[in-house]
Amino acid sequence: MKSFLRAGLIGLTVLSLAVCEVSCGRPVDRKIPKVICGTRIHPGLTRRLVTSPDGLHEFTRIDRTEAITAPCVLISGRDPVLEFRFSWDDRATDLMYLATGTGTVSNVTAPRYVRDAPDKTLVGTDGALSQTRCKTKGGNYFTLTLQLPQVRPGDQSHRRDIEAFMRAYFPATVRTLGCA
Repeated sequence: MKSFLRAGLIGLTVLSLAVCEVSCGRPVDRKIPKVICGTRIHPGLTRRLVTSPDGLHEFTRIDRTEAITAPCVLISGRDPVLEFRFSWDDRATDLMYLATGTGTVSNVTAPRYVRDAPDKTLVGTDGALSQTRCKTKGGNYFTLTLQLPQVRPGDQSHRRDIEAFMRAYFPATVRTLGCA
């Protein structure tokens, strides 16, 4: 009788822990959106780049059907945490020129090309640029810029996370564009 009671209590304990694990999940995962600027992305990849998941909301001017260059920003409270720029052009753009230029639209600190990337991709310490051939109403090439304004330019600790994010986010975005 004691062993039966003990087995029942152990079973209930294990069951309650399993139910809590499934239903509770990570509270941060619920705050991180699964879709950013119209593109599905795993929240775990985004979480690595976002300093605070509190009050995340999006500001976007992206219109995929019109294919006009436009921004999309993920904001935490009042602070931008991920800044995207969707851009279409008739010709391929020199990503290194964009990344190291004097403007702030596509500026990325300490950029390096990513080897073995399926598309032309450049990753820096505070952002990235990717480009691929994508014939749409807006042009023959699509370029995506990602900037992380909360990351200090000399901080090298986010480069791998930025690359992992872009390896997933860029091709997923391109699939939403209806390239010919």
